[in-house]
Amino acid sequence: MPQKATSAGAFREEMWNRLAATRVAAFPLPPHGHHPNFVRARDAARHLLTHPEVAGLHTLIVGPERALLPLRKLALAAGITLYVPHQQREGWYWRLIDPAGAALSHLSAVGEPTLRPEGAQAAVLACVAADRRGGRLSKGFGWGARGLGLGLPEYTLAHPLMLLDRLPCAADSRVRLIGTPGGTTEAANLTLSP
Repeated sequence: MPQKATSAGAFREEMWNRLAATRVAAFPLPPHGHHPNFVRARDAARHLLTHPEVAGLHTLIVGPERALLPLRKLALAAGITLYVPHQQREGWYWRLIDPAGAALSHLSAVGEPTLRPEGAQAAVLACVAADRRGGRLSKGFGWGARGLGLGLPEYTLAHPLMLLDRLPCAADSRVRLIGTPGGTTEAANLTLSP
């Protein structure tokens, strides 16, 4: 992975191309324009949810991306309350306690629409890439692109190909933990600039 400075848009394209070429991207394909789903995302979710910083939490905000579906399933099955962004009402969330709500197609049947994520203790946002210093690169638009700005700890999931020592472009937001299929990476220093 080149480490010379580049634009965020160019690096996203490079990352999407690499994930597609190495066949680590999972449905939906191609990964371009998305926060890519990746093989073994369930293992990454499990590692993040069992990390000591996360294991005791009871209420999370979790993005609607396909890469976060395994995390939503595992969290709801463990009794964690989730808030997932409402797809038709900007600024609203679905409050979920029923494991059936992990799939976006079931949100309206089992979720409760709410304007505020009451009691949320942290947020899990998808990424295109992340670095060991806590830099998170999003797809560049949409919900959570620049982080949430709610003063909550933010986390992400990444395939090892998506995890770098340092992003070659400015980060969109900062995360404290990165769940990967092989474990959880703690950000080395959240105060460093990109």
